[in-house]
Amino acid sequence: MDPKNFTVAVHGGAEIEPVTGAVMTPIFQTSTFAQKAPGEHAGYDYSRGGNPTRTAHEAALAAIEGAKWGLAFASGLGAEQAIVQTLDPGAEVLVCDDVYGGTGRLFRKLWAKYGLTFHFVDMNNDAEVEKVLSPRIKMIWVETPTNPTMKVIDIAKMAEKAKKVGAILVVDNTFSSPFFQHPLKWGADIVVHSTTKYIGGHSDLIGGAVMTNKQELYEQIKFIQFAAGCVPSPFESFLLLRSIKTLAVRMIHHERNAIAVAEFLEHHPKVKSVYYPGLKSHPQHILAKKQMSGFSGMLSFDLRGTYEDVIKFLPKLKIFCLAESLGGVESLVNHPERMTHASVPPELRKKLGIGPTLLRLSVGIESMDDLIEDLNQAL
Repeated sequence: MDPKNFTVAVHGGAEIEPVTGAVMTPIFQTSTFAQKAPGEHAGYDYSRGGNPTRTAHEAALAAIEGAKWGLAFASGLGAEQAIVQTLDPGAEVLVCDDVYGGTGRLFRKLWAKYGLTFHFVDMNNDAEVEKVLSPRIKMIWVETPTNPTMKVIDIAKMAEKAKKVGAILVVDNTFSSPFFQHPLKWGADIVVHSTTKYIGGHSDLIGGAVMTNKQELYEQIKFIQFAAGCVPSPFESFLLLRSIKTLAVRMIHHERNAIAVAEFLEHHPKVKSVYYPGLKSHPQHILAKKQMSGFSGMLSFDLRGTYEDVIKFLPKLKIFCLAESLGGVESLVNHPERMTHASVPPELRKKLGIGPTLLRLSVGIESMDDLIEDLNQAL
């Protein structure tokens, strides 16, 4: 991991407030701003269009992702919707098959009604990708590692394929966080995050982010942000700006604990399979080491037995809380088939291996020994 990431996390987007000298960016809790004359103001006129707290937050988002521009949204799906709105009617999108359930729902249930076509393919299968790839594809949507089976997709390879057909490459970097992976470095045009997760880090807010180095894309999405109005409040912007400052130290502990948990589960007789890019047994472990500087705190595993065994296991957990979402300092366990990925078509869930015994863990920053003991006693 790059030591500079620590400095960027603490100082990215930070400026001393000029009027009072406040070290931390204040919460500018205002909807509107006084103007000296019609159309003459100090850079802000209405908080949907811009707010000083959000400006600082967006500068910090750009800094941690190594981007020229960052844009903040009221949710991760709000950020994704703004990206899709850059497409023209009739456009086709190539999407990795193992994508977050909410993303798939957005594409299948909402945007498909408006003349857009989405092709869900296994992006680790070149033949499957090439079968669909054509000049009709205007956007390629990658999530890596994927949710919830933790597949790692080669960003650089997908960037080449996008360039070949003139498509925009979007990478959802939520699972890895900007501390462990920088998709723009590998050729992505847009990076999207649910800042609710690792960037927020405390399970106390909802937010989204878009980062890019391309001015035309930034201006398009900035206009959509302004015109459609899916913006975070000054308070959420402040909380996220605060959270970014501790991102580096949190991610180190998430990863350290997740590696220990994954290794424990991999050798437990009641666990059938473990999915974590940091394990040498992971099929894309070498690729993960190449494009990621660390492996984050997300992993999934298949329990031996049936759904009834899962139901017996979950209530016995004392530290891991059964809940949706991820990336908070506390450890969570999720049943994708009936929770986060219930909207995925059953046949696709079966193909992906999202079955009744699959569980997803968001490993927190508690004591490593306590987490392993909790899993052990419940198993």
